[in-house]
Amino acid sequence: MSDPVFFEPARRYSAGEIAAAVGASLADASLADVEILGVGPAAESREGTLVYVNGKKNETHLAQTRAAAVLCRAEVASSVRAGVATLVARNPQQAFAAAARLIYPQSVRPLALTGETGVSPKAVVEGARIEPGAIVEAGAVVCAGAAIGTGTVVAPGAVIGPGCQIGRDGYVGPGASVLNALIGNRVVLHPGVRLGQDWFGYVPGQRGPEKIPQLGRIVVQDDVEIGANTTIDRGALGDTVIGDGTKIDNLVQIGHNVRIGRWCIIAAQCGISGSVTIGDFAMLGGNVGIGDHITVGAGAQLAGRSGVIGNVPPGAKWGGFPAQPIRGWLREEAALRALVRSQVGKGSDDV
Repeated sequence: MSDPVFFEPARRYSAGEIAAAVGASLADASLADVEILGVGPAAESREGTLVYVNGKKNETHLAQTRAAAVLCRAEVASSVRAGVATLVARNPQQAFAAAARLIYPQSVRPLALTGETGVSPKAVVEGARIEPGAIVEAGAVVCAGAAIGTGTVVAPGAVIGPGCQIGRDGYVGPGASVLNALIGNRVVLHPGVRLGQDWFGYVPGQRGPEKIPQLGRIVVQDDVEIGANTTIDRGALGDTVIGDGTKIDNLVQIGHNVRIGRWCIIAAQCGISGSVTIGDFAMLGGNVGIGDHITVGAGAQLAGRSGVIGNVPPGAKWGGFPAQPIRGWLREEAALRALVRSQVGKGSDDV
């Protein structure tokens, strides 16, 4: 049995077409007609592929490459093997991503898994409004009062709760659930996403913890992407809000009443407690934890595994636990390592 190939190129492109599309320049215009059949890694280049090298770190791959074309910076262009089309770009990685999107458009936005169009007869749709051009696949459930915009795909096993609204050209992945939510256009929810359930909220009672009613919603604005198995709770009284263009990785937990700004990046396994506010263009590394009622300023960056227990100023770069300005954290880490090494040098068995 041959290995399956899940993504096929939309068509064949020439090196000249790719250069024009991504804003690169051809080092040798006579190679503009070199044909590109796909993309691949520079370290494992194959005939007919486009690869990229981002600076001098992997320059050694250029002299022996079997690729048809290479995207690289001007400083290493002379190292490319003769006969290989050299596309010179200021940011080769960014240009390569643009080229890959052009060659493999179906890899960027998930498509209907079953190939169905319209509402499948095997879906459960109860009194919902489905615009023409939307797709509800077999096994999906769309409850009464919900609305799905044209171009949006609801994959098998997904559940759209009563009254929820999903905009146009979006995607709700297999097994995802959307409750108490208003979702904008071009939003992608990957498999297993959970939106709009109530949060872990209790008050002490005579017989143990007593539930606090959660009466709010979740609002997801346009062009947001939410990774597989991420969970975002609805608000307690107000709304949980995810701003335009924000990208959230897999396995992230976002609590009630959190407000995340526009074009933020949140990596996998982050935990954001209730009533946190995150400003526009903030970036959170993997496994960051943020305590409740904290503000992270616009443009702030938090290093992976940071534990945030105080407000982070706009534009700041913090790391560590508890999180602090990253230079101070790195100095402390260096001092601690130096202390440990000095103790080891003395022969201590306890270090």
